[in-house]
Amino acid sequence: MTSIQENKLLKNAISRVFWLLLWELAALKVGKELILPSPFAVMKALGGLVVTGSFWANTFITIGRVLSGYCLGVITAVILAVLTCSNELADSLLSPVIRIVRSTPVASFIILALLWMGKNNVPVLMSMLMVIPVVWENIVAQYQATDRDLLEMAKAYNLSGWKKFRYIYVPSAFPGFLSGCLSAMGLAWKSGIAAEVLCQPSKAIGSNLYYSKVYLETPELFAWTAVVVILSMCIEKLIKKRLFRGAGNENK
Repeated sequence: MTSIQENKLLKNAISRVFWLLLWELAALKVGKELILPSPFAVMKALGGLVVTGSFWANTFITIGRVLSGYCLGVITAVILAVLTCSNELADSLLSPVIRIVRSTPVASFIILALLWMGKNNVPVLMSMLMVIPVVWENIVAQYQATDRDLLEMAKAYNLSGWKKFRYIYVPSAFPGFLSGCLSAMGLAWKSGIAAEVLCQPSKAIGSNLYYSKVYLETPELFAWTAVVVILSMCIEKLIKKRLFRGAGNENK
């Protein structure tokens, strides 16, 4: 096991070094920091950012917005999934709307939302809207794939609707719920940042991305982009760890 882990770490290290060297060579070839800064220039810019209080304020506020939208989206998706799976009228009313939300470009929602609410709340709404269709669809798909033999057994033993829901439908849909939550996190993060770029709240990572582009501060633009990528990976890993730990405890 140790040997396998060491080989994996070595491969990851080689991969990162390769892409950094390729980036450095490309930056040398271009020869213009305004167009493509070197890894060293980006690291220097990032180092200058992390020592400022505004960096951490912007970062934590953005994380708060995205996670708020994510949690609201997951809760809403679960409620909608229960409604659409348990009631045909609710399904006929809600399913088309959810599919429209899934198909509509994020930018369209952002522009519309700016007409209806303050710019500080738009990233929360965008994260929420991107989460709902993904989690809802995964839950519904797993619900529809429920083992028919179990349903026949429940019918034979005359189980109540609540017991069928608790002991058959919930365990059947739970893997879809987990998968949807993991997939939706990346969408929530990207849509929340995109909303910040367009709305430009007073404190936000997305606003700083926009200002870096406007003022042609390319190293800072790359640095903020690196922050977005790193935070996205860390949050996804944390959610995955928490979800599967919870799932493991549930199964015990």
